[in-house]
Amino acid sequence: MHTTELTKRHWLLILTLTLLTFVLGTSEFVIVGILTDISSSLHITNAKAGTLVSAFAITFAIATPLVMSATSHFPKRKWMLFLIGLFIILNALCVISTTYVMLLALRMMTAIVTGVLISLAMIVASENMPIAKRGLAISFVFGGFTLANVIGVPIGTVIAERYDWNATFLLTTLLGAIAFLASFFILPTMHSPFRSSMRDQFSLLTHPRILMAFFIPSLGFGATYAVYTYLVPILKGMEAPSGSISWILFGYGFISIFSNILAGKIASYNAIGRLRLVFLVQAVVLISLYWTTDNFIFGLVNISLMSLMAILLTTSTQLYLIDLAGIYQPKATGLAASLMPVASNVGIAFGSALGGIVYHQGNLMSVTWVGGLIAILASLLTFLSHRLDQKQKQAA
Repeated sequence: MHTTELTKRHWLLILTLTLLTFVLGTSEFVIVGILTDISSSLHITNAKAGTLVSAFAITFAIATPLVMSATSHFPKRKWMLFLIGLFIILNALCVISTTYVMLLALRMMTAIVTGVLISLAMIVASENMPIAKRGLAISFVFGGFTLANVIGVPIGTVIAERYDWNATFLLTTLLGAIAFLASFFILPTMHSPFRSSMRDQFSLLTHPRILMAFFIPSLGFGATYAVYTYLVPILKGMEAPSGSISWILFGYGFISIFSNILAGKIASYNAIGRLRLVFLVQAVVLISLYWTTDNFIFGLVNISLMSLMAILLTTSTQLYLIDLAGIYQPKATGLAASLMPVASNVGIAFGSALGGIVYHQGNLMSVTWVGGLIAILASLLTFLSHRLDQKQKQAA
């Protein structure tokens, strides 16, 4: 790209990819809001209905890098349009789903489509923007997930309450159709310059630097979710007024929009160097909750800061993984682009599980220390990665 500014065409592409991630995020996250409706309708327990969430995450994490590797040579525009069409069909089938097994199978297939489309969206955003504006573009695309939590999920939940949970999937089907139309007219024609084998692709994962970069966002998300998973009981312990918890959660999601904007700014220059300090600040914010939640107002301010810190890492680590792949295995940028979403799911699962172990030992607020210590580990790993980057530059 010779230009250093974003043109109208650039912005149309950014907004189209943001719409796509908003649709994908709404489809993925809305299941939490309609879980009890599904369990009641299908006559299963809430615990069994919860496997729809865990099965989605596990399938996403395992299948995404495999499919990205196998299809790395596919023309991106045609492949994305096909996957969006498949997403529409799968969500339409969820509308008429009548059994747990059918819904579970559809959700697992949707997870594969979602993971691959997210990875492709990141690649398209990265490769079609001026170098100086890649961070801004990626932060917008990630912003689609934030909007999904703030807008898409509440709307989907309200629709389920007013009609039934099947109607929520009608919403995601219609949103998918809108995303398809926008993508059809806006997505550029892109061909992969490399045709590589699965072995070439997965050789990327043998590089210690790639593995280190993978665990940075894993630990970053793990730090947040060690606490966020148990935010509702924390709020109840703060004696939040009746009916206020849903509004507080909405506010948490709204603040994360600004976190996403800041993520783009952090990624604009010396991103990994800046993240060293970001994780340290995150550690302080999380550990401070141990004391500030004794006061309702101070606790809310601290929780707001937690939301502001939550996704500052996304844009920087996404671009870092793609850039490292360009150094160590240029044929595997597709796989590299899939690693950040996979890492986030690994971190969410790890953080939630570790927080749960501590919580069930008896002291709820100890999860804040767990989150803080994980953030410190993320900072140490980022310090090490940054140091190795500097040595590599000096050697060159």
